[in-house]
Amino acid sequence: MSEKIDLLVRNRVNHVEGPHWDDTTQCLYYVDVFANGVHRYNAVTGENSKLNLGDSAATVIIPRGFLVSQRTDLAILDSWVNGKVISIAKVEVDPRMLNDGKVDSSGRLWIGSGYCGKDDLGPDPLKWPKYHGSLYSLDADGCIKKHLSNISLGNGMDWTGDNTIMYYIDSLPRQIYAFNFDITAGTVSNKRTVADFSSAEISDMGFPDGMVIDTEGKLWVACCDAGKVTRLDPETGKVIRTVKFPCEKITSCCFGGKDFTDLYVTSSQFQMTPAQLEKTPLAGSIFKVTGLGVKGRKANSFAG
Repeated sequence: MSEKIDLLVRNRVNHVEGPHWDDTTQCLYYVDVFANGVHRYNAVTGENSKLNLGDSAATVIIPRGFLVSQRTDLAILDSWVNGKVISIAKVEVDPRMLNDGKVDSSGRLWIGSGYCGKDDLGPDPLKWPKYHGSLYSLDADGCIKKHLSNISLGNGMDWTGDNTIMYYIDSLPRQIYAFNFDITAGTVSNKRTVADFSSAEISDMGFPDGMVIDTEGKLWVACCDAGKVTRLDPETGKVIRTVKFPCEKITSCCFGGKDFTDLYVTSSQFQMTPAQLEKTPLAGSIFKVTGLGVKGRKANSFAG
């Protein structure tokens, strides 16, 4: 099967993250983290609209209720029209910041964090502060639980179709982990490494960032600083397939479209020099990949 890559939205943002497909409206939601904006791309009309959430970085937007993150807080965006944001929980303390998140099939939000002092994020992620972040969950009743500590930069996550395994990425050590998952209790256990992007077995893949699982149980991982999305078998840790993009900082991906066979891929131009931007002028754009021969699942909505 031969894939096709289309440029969907060109250079609208600085650091695109957190794509989330809403099948009820055929819209793609995403965030521009350091510009504090949330965006909506309407796949039917081609319209791209934006809301600014003030001076707090947005890293997650979950539609149908619009649960958003604002640096250290989780909040509800009451509508796309007026942009009013109401904080519902303070989760972290500066300079740590919430990052990528996703909702499990019970309607529970999971979200990670990392250190984000403005003077500490240089061009080399290997020199960023480590082990200051955590992994949290937010239940429908507003209860916040911390599940993991010593995370460096919590990123992509997803679950197997039978809800027995949760996959989770810590980007700075370049690890993809698996946990036994209890959907009823909302707990994780038995941490083990699925794939080590710093190993010789998985070379030239950069830093694992956002992630989504397909209906065959394989992981699609955004490879930041490598310009790729890779399909990975979590049972063997082997790379099955690689899709190359015309920019290096690929940040995340999600399945969407009418039958969930399209892969939407986000990218960044964060901390890129003018020379780097000239070399890869599509940095900060959004792409759609078709013809992959696989499909994803409908995204879950927050139950709160």
